[in-house]
Amino acid sequence: MTAHQQPQFDYLVIGAGSAGSALAARLSESAIHSVCLIEAGSRDSNPLIHIPMGLALLSRFRSINWGYQTEPQKHLHHRQLYWPRGKTLGGSSSINAMCYIRGARQDYDHWETLGATGWDWDSVLPYFKKAEDQQQGADDWHGVGGPLSVSQLRYLNPLSEAFVEAGQQSGLKKLADFNLDDREGVGAYQVTQKEGQRCSAARAYLSEARGRANLTLRTAGHVTRVLFDGQRAVGVELLTKQGKQSLYAKKEVLLCAGAINTPQLLMLSGIGPAGHLQEVGLPVLADLPGVGQNLQDHLDAIVQCQSRKAAGYGVAFGAIPDYLKGAWQYLRNRSGMVSSNIAETGGFARSSLADDLPDLQFHFIPAILQDHGRTLVHGYGYGLHVCCLYPKSRGQIRLASADPTAAPLIDPNYLDNAYDRQVMLDGVKLAREILAAPAFSAYQSRELLPGNEIRSDEDLLDFIRAKSETIYHPVGTCRMGTPQDSMAVVDASLRVRGVEGLRVVDASVMPTLIGGNTNAPVIMIAEKAADMILADS
Repeated sequence: MTAHQQPQFDYLVIGAGSAGSALAARLSESAIHSVCLIEAGSRDSNPLIHIPMGLALLSRFRSINWGYQTEPQKHLHHRQLYWPRGKTLGGSSSINAMCYIRGARQDYDHWETLGATGWDWDSVLPYFKKAEDQQQGADDWHGVGGPLSVSQLRYLNPLSEAFVEAGQQSGLKKLADFNLDDREGVGAYQVTQKEGQRCSAARAYLSEARGRANLTLRTAGHVTRVLFDGQRAVGVELLTKQGKQSLYAKKEVLLCAGAINTPQLLMLSGIGPAGHLQEVGLPVLADLPGVGQNLQDHLDAIVQCQSRKAAGYGVAFGAIPDYLKGAWQYLRNRSGMVSSNIAETGGFARSSLADDLPDLQFHFIPAILQDHGRTLVHGYGYGLHVCCLYPKSRGQIRLASADPTAAPLIDPNYLDNAYDRQVMLDGVKLAREILAAPAFSAYQSRELLPGNEIRSDEDLLDFIRAKSETIYHPVGTCRMGTPQDSMAVVDASLRVRGVEGLRVVDASVMPTLIGGNTNAPVIMIAEKAADMILADS
């Protein structure tokens, strides 16, 4: 078939994750535009996606997870870390812990100073509000009537409440909303849930949109490269169960594949560092040295305790009645422990190196967590996750080969910068202090990790190197910037430099990590991008 005989759409959206679902839905709101949304994974039919507590088991399902591994990390005892990423409608918003966090005002004002013109706080706040349907109602900070339901948790485990009390006993304030200017303190997270069920980006944006005649949804379609006519993107090639196919775009190709797959796809299409592309045997269409660079992620260490009392979400015979009761409550009215996101409470604090912003984040888990939940641990316990919010270490994404089905090489280069090591060290010490507060005394606990024998800074840092994992927030690999910035991949309108008809709309465009969970900011990026794309159209 010739190109003009192939299926054609105004817009091709690659990736139906948080950004792609939102972007395709917004572009298809006007019947004059035809949109095709392409997802490599399957539909979000696994029931554990929609039951909040089901997230404890989702990492075991390779059918909905890319299941990446990093390169050996030289500052983490050469360990390879597991990087789960969603491979289904909703992407990682279908497997995450549903915490709704935007980051700090200063995060976005900083983006603008780095060349992301129009992405300052005052410019992005309207898009956060546009996306949101806030259970607490509208105000200067929050919106109602948007697709994304943001709710209070319907259930808090007593251990989670003990953490909030312990945080206060350690000198932190109790906060009701982490998405205001004052975010230093502890409290319960608001979650992306609707009536006790997960509100993924797919549920929020595609539930209604998928019925529109001008939106075509293609699942199980692995895009392998962008097709060009000269320097203009005109379509994509994809692998399906029926074989190789091509789809074409009359207006734009929009990459929403995330901080790992988007730079991979650009490089497979000949856009990236010329030397690297030639090294793996790919022709160079546009020499963009920043593609795949600037990789940032939140590294996470867990101070883990074992409880001598039955408490939290334990794996034990004695816990069976609690789970049966929870299942009955959930079936009856979507309440009880099964409606929990597990990471119910947390907060923000400062390390010794913090300036005007909290630079530590906590997620409290009323259970013993091992290997991202892939290994069940018998007994009762709890853990406090701590991460460095503004790491200075930078990594990269590279191609393993020219084979589009081969996983890319992921090197986050964790703890390369001494700043990150000190912040993590301070964070672990503060986490220990909180868990030693009187609020936890009733649980007669003992510390499993790092372990009471680990006391010196040197030994604590060795624990961090030996046990830390990702908290699932990779960004920055196709970052925004000015034309004068040789490492910028896209401009402030998210258009890929050196070519036409191609934009990136996902976490990879972030110049720097925001101070918190990244799902809400990615949806905001898609909301703002939709307006820019339609304005250009």
